[in-house]
Amino acid sequence: MPIWNARIERMPRAELEQLQLERLQATLNRIWDSVPFYRRRFEETGLMPEHIRSLDDVRLLPLTVKEDLRAGYPYDLFALPLREVVRIHASSGTTGQPTVVGYTKNDLRNWSELVARVLSAGGATKDDVIQISFSYGLLTDAFGFHQGAEEIGASVIPVSAGAPEQQLKIMRDFRSTALVGTPTDALRIAEALEEQEIPRTSLHLRWGMFGSAPWSENVRTRIESLLGISATDNYAISEVMGPGVSGECEENKGGLHINEDHFLCEVIDPESEEVLPPGEPGELVITTLTKEALPILRYRTRDLTSIDARPCPCGRTLARMARVSSRTDDMLIIGGVKLFPAQIEQVLTEVEGVEPHYRVIVDEVGGVDRVEVQVEVSGALLTGDVGRLLKMENLLRRRLQADLGLSAELKLVESRTIGPVEHPSQRIVDRRRAEGGERSKRE
Repeated sequence: MPIWNARIERMPRAELEQLQLERLQATLNRIWDSVPFYRRRFEETGLMPEHIRSLDDVRLLPLTVKEDLRAGYPYDLFALPLREVVRIHASSGTTGQPTVVGYTKNDLRNWSELVARVLSAGGATKDDVIQISFSYGLLTDAFGFHQGAEEIGASVIPVSAGAPEQQLKIMRDFRSTALVGTPTDALRIAEALEEQEIPRTSLHLRWGMFGSAPWSENVRTRIESLLGISATDNYAISEVMGPGVSGECEENKGGLHINEDHFLCEVIDPESEEVLPPGEPGELVITTLTKEALPILRYRTRDLTSIDARPCPCGRTLARMARVSSRTDDMLIIGGVKLFPAQIEQVLTEVEGVEPHYRVIVDEVGGVDRVEVQVEVSGALLTGDVGRLLKMENLLRRRLQADLGLSAELKLVESRTIGPVEHPSQRIVDRRRAEGGERSKRE
């Protein structure tokens, strides 16, 4: 597959790191002059921009968390006056005050370039018809991919969010060749295809670029099988840009290439906040290197990953981050055992006949955690041999115990009873917290 910006994406490591350092120092000087929030942080620690002489020195800088952006709502962390900000986006604010991000004209040009790289890595070209199923609004996903698709010269269909039947109709009528959205969108469309008994050959789809929520390899396999496409992952976080931070290449799918000329990424221990060596899993921390309206230093994403700086077989020299499967704030503690939704999904979907949809219900009975795992299975199993059904139930129970140390009751339910969700954490129903107990599923 062609590389959108070969000069940057194949840049020798030493040159790339020199470019990062120059951009980091320029960002620090701009922040010192223009963002009182960060200047106060520097003064509290005795730091000055000139103290950062190497990329390793970035660990001396203070960490930024979502609460800092919320406290500065809406514009306190902007580095420029509003007359120079041409676009404003914001998070949904469903769990608190929204985080607001701004973009200058140059920010938007950079954003289009970065998303063009991600789309090109996933297989898209100017000959594609790209259907965008992200919601258009204050969130960054739809607009980011829209402008990136236009940058590569593709035809863009801004369908936005909608019923899978509507998505499927447009996909067939408009001959969409690429689908951009959440993995949940793709699963719902694939299930609608099955329900309506529409032959897969009636679609023109070849590519799928999915993100905005963690998804497993098992979900990827199912999407690719049902829709007959090559599906790649991409990573987006609105606080530092939106989509365009990183994306998988279609040739390898062995990690997401980070656009390192615009983002300096570290992985830290979530508890000690110490920087971890390459390959060690931990929490992703991002510093923007080119953002003008809202430069961010060492932003704690809460997403768990690792970084591999070795060149990729595709020819790109940009470091790769492992696919994000969980977040530090998604952790579930059951009977002292620490678990993430993705770990449970991995065990369940390795068993033949199990659908990629499940729900975990946690109660506290007499001071002891009680867990029920509801799992969708194919209709043929539910209406078939009862002995085979019991065998599957026992197998799932044993696997959860052996692989995760989780003792749970299993309940097998009919396909499409639970269905897709936007985020793995939505599969967890923790009634301990809902009932006002002292214990919580989160640390």
